[in-house]
Amino acid sequence: LILGSLPSDASREAGFYYMNPRNRFWQMLSNLLEEDLVSQDKEGKRAVLLRRHVALSDVIDSCDIHRSADASIKNATPSDIPYILNSAPIKHIFLNGKTAYALFEKHFPEYLSMATALPSTSPANAKKSLADLIEDWGKELLPFLK
Repeated sequence: LILGSLPSDASREAGFYYMNPRNRFWQMLSNLLEEDLVSQDKEGKRAVLLRRHVALSDVIDSCDIHRSADASIKNATPSDIPYILNSAPIKHIFLNGKTAYALFEKHFPEYLSMATALPSTSPANAKKSLADLIEDWGKELLPFLK
């Protein structure tokens, strides 16, 4: 299970995760899965994720936010993570970025033992190159995909 904080404006408009073209999530995951997810539409992405047993969701179900700025999150209502964990055979939780991890830690401390924080794939995390993200995510994620 990969959890972000909450979808960006572009993702909310598209009705799917990581749809901001500047977000490097799909490039990183394409490299790790050795499948082209970048050029897929949301149905194609969903099909690959299902086939590869990768689930996506967000820590926050709803909140007040200015544009897509995680730093502006207020009045957050958490997603029903216990329902997800009870409904699917989730082996591990990967949190996409510091904000997702901090929100997860606040709302779901009982699941921290099965969670790993990873660097954000957001364009706001400019200090990490795509190669860095692939390396960092690969070390943690690939053992669960083999």
